[in-house]
Amino acid sequence: MLLLVNSLHDYLPILVTFIVAVGFIVTTMIATHLLGPKKKSDIKSEAFECGIESQGNARTPFSIKYFLVAILFVLFDVEVIFMYPWAVNFKTLGITGLIEMFMFMGFLVIGLLYIIKKGALKWE
Repeated sequence: MLLLVNSLHDYLPILVTFIVAVGFIVTTMIATHLLGPKKKSDIKSEAFECGIESQGNARTPFSIKYFLVAILFVLFDVEVIFMYPWAVNFKTLGITGLIEMFMFMGFLVIGLLYIIKKGALKWE
């Protein structure tokens, strides 16, 4: 039982942080609702972008290729983040770390080759 109490005591700061974060969000939402403007008009509801009047429909469909390329960019961009800690700890990781990074890079290259083979990066 003592071990359980100590374990719960270790998580108390996380619980307090979570409660403070949720409390801040709720307080901010209530405050903006109460203090925000109440009158709605066509001029206030109109979209405003850099002083240029809006033209056309903003809901024009985009090609799925655009979203696919964007997601692939984010995917490979995030993978580069994993290389930074490896580069910082290169000497301490030794040959094992080098082999693991080569495996990681191999999986990335295989994924890139698969994407190229499927034609995901071809614009038509």
